[in-house]
Amino acid sequence: MAGVIRRRARRQRAFRWIVLTVLGVFFLLPLLAMLEFTTRGTGGLSLDTWRLLVAWPALTETYPDLSSGIRASLGLVLLTVLLTLVLLVPTVIWVRLRLPRLRRLVEFLCLLPLTIPAIVLVVGLAPVYAWVTYFLGGSPLTLTFAYTVLVLPYAYRSIDAGLSAIDVRTLAEAARSLGAGWTTVIWRVVLPNIRSAVLSAAFLTVALVLGEFTIASLLNRTNLQVAVNLLGKSSATMSVAVSLAALLLAFVLLLLLSLVGDGRRRTPAKETS
Repeated sequence: MAGVIRRRARRQRAFRWIVLTVLGVFFLLPLLAMLEFTTRGTGGLSLDTWRLLVAWPALTETYPDLSSGIRASLGLVLLTVLLTLVLLVPTVIWVRLRLPRLRRLVEFLCLLPLTIPAIVLVVGLAPVYAWVTYFLGGSPLTLTFAYTVLVLPYAYRSIDAGLSAIDVRTLAEAARSLGAGWTTVIWRVVLPNIRSAVLSAAFLTVALVLGEFTIASLLNRTNLQVAVNLLGKSSATMSVAVSLAALLLAFVLLLLLSLVGDGRRRTPAKETS
């Protein structure tokens, strides 16, 4: 019986490695092809494209639209993360503590953007952005409001999972019994216990904002992906290099997200032991 179990375990491990190898080749081959394309030169291997990509003054002078798109996306990342966390974290904590009957309604509203296609969102946002442009101008940073709506489902799920992993009510009641106000309960008691969930929400927001194209393009705003799309018509090599760099950055962010999740799962186990 033990021999049968060992053989079955070996077959399962072999099957897992085969599946992982096939998937790895499937996903890595396009990335390697992109890397090979960006390193082509007249005399063989050339890193001129990547040197230009990391040399910001030269990149700004050579591709001004690309540099403005990168700056816009970085600004959008900072503003969207800030606005999403400021709006969502206190709201979700407050609903958990004081308004539990509204939890389903808040969850429905936060998850609603998942069910609405981006093109439909743009149709609904276009009249709103006519007024946004009138009052705030046509800066790409005004996309922060649309992106905050877009990332709500992912940020909400991350924060809600973090709150579900701790006993929020007991922590709040203990802090209140010691004389802490509600602001202190939220910012000094609950928030430190869901720090990893907040970081996960921030990482997901960064990855989504850096990769968003449809809303920015249809609202006539220039971000990184719109600039890359326009650049592809004049310089395919630089366009592919920027796309590859953005993909690698998103991969690193998701890897950090998984490491944060592993750390969150291991910490309670250590405390329990």
